[in-house]
Amino acid sequence: MHLRLIRHFPGENIRGYKKGVQLYLKTFDILELDQRIQSAIDQLGFAEMTPIQKEAIPPGLAGKDILGQAPAGTGKTVAFGIPLVDKVDPKLNRVQGVVICPTRELAMQVARELNKLGGPKGVRALAVYGGQPIKVQIRELKRRPQIIVGTPGRLLDHLNRRTIRLGQVSVVVLDEADEMLDMGFIEDITAILAKAPQERQTLLFSATIPREIEALAREFMKDPVTIRIKPTEIVVPGIKQEYIEVAERRKFDVLCNLLDVHCPQAAIVFARTKQRVDEVTAALSARGYSAEAIHGDLPQSKRDAVMGRFRSGSLRILVATDVAARGLDIDDVTHVYNFDIPQDPESYVHRIGRTGRAGRSGTATTFITRGQRRNLRIIESRTRGKIQRQPAPTLNDAIKGQRKLAREQLVESLEHDNHNYHKMADELLQEYDAVDLVSAALRLLTKEPNTTPVQLSFANAPDFEERKGRKKSGRWQKRGYKSRRGK
Repeated sequence: MHLRLIRHFPGENIRGYKKGVQLYLKTFDILELDQRIQSAIDQLGFAEMTPIQKEAIPPGLAGKDILGQAPAGTGKTVAFGIPLVDKVDPKLNRVQGVVICPTRELAMQVARELNKLGGPKGVRALAVYGGQPIKVQIRELKRRPQIIVGTPGRLLDHLNRRTIRLGQVSVVVLDEADEMLDMGFIEDITAILAKAPQERQTLLFSATIPREIEALAREFMKDPVTIRIKPTEIVVPGIKQEYIEVAERRKFDVLCNLLDVHCPQAAIVFARTKQRVDEVTAALSARGYSAEAIHGDLPQSKRDAVMGRFRSGSLRILVATDVAARGLDIDDVTHVYNFDIPQDPESYVHRIGRTGRAGRSGTATTFITRGQRRNLRIIESRTRGKIQRQPAPTLNDAIKGQRKLAREQLVESLEHDNHNYHKMADELLQEYDAVDLVSAALRLLTKEPNTTPVQLSFANAPDFEERKGRKKSGRWQKRGYKSRRGK
């Protein structure tokens, strides 16, 4: 296990948190989490904690109130999600935790992440927000979720209707508190907190801590642990950055088309988990691509052999997790593909930094689903760069790309000594038309796209937004933020 010195952490017992005690901590393993939660973390591919997670999770597990300041996109959902899911009893079919978010998109995203974290334990989260019929949410509430994630206005509406009761809530989370303040939600938040039990744990996270947030903390929090994570200066080198919005089930076909269009000399495909790395690698191999996997489960000898082939050029595509790719020093990578969007901007910069090295040019392409637009905006704001949107390439685009490559290979061959083939060429030209001969040579050099069917376990699992928000999101986006109460 890799270790790093950090501040303000518990001693030998994580749940017996004592402020000021130092501990070496970097991975989730040392937290001694419920095995079901640890399994969810492993499936999500979160091997190392971000700074806010390292500072906030231990006191959160110990039941302390937390006032956390950290920029958006630094992993705050996991920072409060782990203590929240840990505290929930799945056997009790009542609301035990509430998360208040400023926008519908964030509420949906947080609920989705909490369901992933709590799924193995049997913990269910439900998002309630404006823009969706309240009758639909009332029907879902009858299924007794343990966690409610909501916008202030809609949450307060449910409380007034008594369709949500906070009498048994043990944890309240305020996410992006300063944004809620800017949107005029402070009165709604105060009203919601007043309805929650006084004996509860309160976790407040915000990018900034203005005076109004400090006043809120003094009124509703008990001796909170204050955590401040300074935004780091992130510099992105001169790399062509682009993204493609694509449904989960179409990701792999789009990746294959991109590989045929780009014809990368050496490429790295980043996936979120070891399972996805293995599946993508097997699928690429089935379609004839030179691809191998690298992740933490591989023995060191195997990893060294794979990296040796990749550096030598005999292997064109490396499929990797974030952790496995740490420390890779390869100068000739021409393309990086983020098959899964990374957890935070720092991971994004680390990934795309594998290309465009030593003064060379490089291209980084990120796949996002509709529900991940906010994640992309956070990355752009932190890296101070623009990631250009690109259309998903089609099969015809892939065919054109392969034909272009064949032409380039043929022209490049003219620079070599082809004297030994002159006699054969003269004989062929006497018998066949020159255009027909060149056409036949190009056809032999062209690799037609392989459409061999492949089985991917994640390909048939649409995102939450694709299942639930297909009909409503467009109308809501056109309407905009006319209501500042989230209704």
